[in-house]
Order: sequence, then structure tokens, then C-alpha cells
Amino acid sequence: MDLKKTFQECFGHEGVLYFSPGRINLIGEHTDYNGGFVFPGAVDKGITAAVAANGLDRCRIFATDITDENSHVEFGLEESDKPAEHWACYIFGVCREMIKRGVGVKGFDAVFSGNVPLGAGMSSSAALESTFAFATNDIFNGGIDKFELARVGQDTEHNYCGVNCGIMDQFASVFGRKGCLMRLDCRSMEFEYFPFNPQGYKLVLLNTCVRHTLGGEYNERRASCENVVAHVAAKHEGISTLRDVTYDMMEEIRSEVSDTDFRRARYILDEKERVMAVCGALERNDYETVGRKMYETHWGLSHDFGVSCEELDFLAELAGECGVTGSRVMGGGFGGCTINLVRDELCDSFIRNAEEKFCTRFGHKPEVYEVVIGDGSRRL
Repeated sequence: MDLKKTFQECFGHEGVLYFSPGRINLIGEHTDYNGGFVFPGAVDKGITAAVAANGLDRCRIFATDITDENSHVEFGLEESDKPAEHWACYIFGVCREMIKRGVGVKGFDAVFSGNVPLGAGMSSSAALESTFAFATNDIFNGGIDKFELARVGQDTEHNYCGVNCGIMDQFASVFGRKGCLMRLDCRSMEFEYFPFNPQGYKLVLLNTCVRHTLGGEYNERRASCENVVAHVAAKHEGISTLRDVTYDMMEEIRSEVSDTDFRRARYILDEKERVMAVCGALERNDYETVGRKMYETHWGLSHDFGVSCEELDFLAELAGECGVTGSRVMGGGFGGCTINLVRDELCDSFIRNAEEKFCTRFGHKPEVYEVVIGDGSRRL
């Protein structure tokens, strides 16, 4: 779709194009809000929007991918103007967060479309937030730096969309660099680019097409982690997140928390160690170790953290049977994709097996995406 043409037809003036990507995360799941490390990269799929100021006190938005009467939304910029449509709350929230930071956001028109699969664990919501944070910062001369743009998206999730998420998704969308993954320390916000071009391997996403909507279940797991931290902090000074907690500290408070909370927190400690192991393995081009840690993450997320589902477990098991180097659920969980590290010579047969056996079991084929690591938020 020609968004600039559609914008002209809708609003009678010209819009400027902005783009922000979705993301993958090689390893480090649910560690961001626990003060740990993550290893994301931006992808070549995302949200593109044509945007321009309209001289009004209202924003007029057209979501071209929505085919019913909810595709057109108007809202003002006061706190009381929050729209009823959930998708529009992301844009409204970004506007409000920018205004809180002193940016003179006024009314604007926008037409947007996306090709990052919804509910697939590739963070279409962060792509949407980052697109409009970047656009409003540019159009209204906000002068906000990239770190703060990422925080705008995170705070939008917290304050307007009901998801108490970490910073990873928005950070990856804003800071992505073509051909690189990023190791982000979610406590210090220090990060480093790692060139990622694994010779002889492909990254393949298999989408179960089980739509996941993060909210209560996500927040419940965060609360489990925070509960364990509170019990440890009562015995040890200087404890603020699970990043600071050791296995010995966990054992001290085991009888004080539920088995569910204990297992969820133990997964985070395990994942903290896996991320660092993968960093070392990537520096050695040791993709067998990377793959082994991916499988460990999947089963930790499934058995201990409780965010997998039957379809995701089926694909991870099948990957192992097909000789795939690494496979795991990607994203917040409860559906979406597995991310698979596959040797080139096994790729076609693995995809064929996955499509056939998944369809036999669940009645439809998984969607297949080969991952291309791309750049972050930008004006086109």
C-alpha cells in the first residue's frame, strides 16, 4: 500500500513516512524487568506510518490493516481523552508520555500499516509505540534522545495498555542495527552490538498462530519475581531485583514463598547464567552451545515459568527430533513463535516436517519467517 497516497486521500495534505521494526530475542526472556541481560535484534518487519501535524487539537488516525469501522479513530490530547479502541491507546499513550516530558505535541494526522505478525512474540506493540514516539519527536522538535524514546514506549505499556513490561522490546526497536544483535544490561542500560551473521545457519521463526495477548498473566509472573526479591531483601541488604539474588539466597527463603513463585524466580537465575554463556559462545562462533542454551530456555519457560503452550512445546520437541541446533519460545509466551537456529542443510526438511506434522496435530500449518536483522526507528 502507498501510505503517502492514502494519507493524501484521507486528509488532503502530505504526510512524512516513519518506520520502526519488530524484534527477535536470541536469549534472555523475562530477564529485562528483573534487571538482567537480554540479547535482541531488530528485524526487517515492522510498522510504517505517514504522519503530519494538522493544526488542530485532535489526532486523526487511520489503521489500514483494520477492516471494520474501528479503523478510524480521533482523540484529543488530554488525559481524559483516552480512546476506547485498544490499538489506539498505544498511540494516545505515546502522545501523553511525550507531553509529560515537555514535548509540545499537538494534533496530527496519521495513516499506518504493519507487516510484523500480530501476537507472534515479535513485539508489534513496541514497533507501533516506537514509530509514533520517533515521529512526534521529529515533527514537534522534541529533542528527546533514543534512550528516552524507548522509555516512552515502555511507560505507554505501563500507564495506558496494562502491561508492566521491561525495556527490551522498545529498546530493540529504537536501537536496532542491520546485521547485529545487542547485549543490553537492563539495569545499567549499557549495551554492545554483536555482529550476527552465523555462517552455515539460519534463524527461522515458526508461528503457531496462537494469538497471545499480554496482560494479567504477564503481570502475575512479574509479581512472583518481585515477591521473591522482597523476601530475600528482608534478609540481605542491597537486593533490588533478581539480578542481585544467588541460588543460596533463594534456598534461604524457599519455605517462605509458594512453589510457583520459587520456580519462576529460579528460572530467572538460570536464564541470567544462560545469557552470559551465550555471549561467550558467540565470541567463539560456538553455535552448538548457543543452540543448547536455547533449548534450556524453552523448557525453563515451559516447566518453571509457565508461559509456553501445547503448540509451542510441540514445535520445540519436533525441532530436537529434526536435529535443529536450537529452538525456544520467543517473546512473552502464551502463544506466538518459536525461534530456531537451523543448519542450512537441515532448513528445508525441518520446515517441511514442521508444516506437515503441526498441521496433522493442530489442523493448520505454522507460518514460517526467515529472520533478517535490520535497522531501528527512522524517518524514511
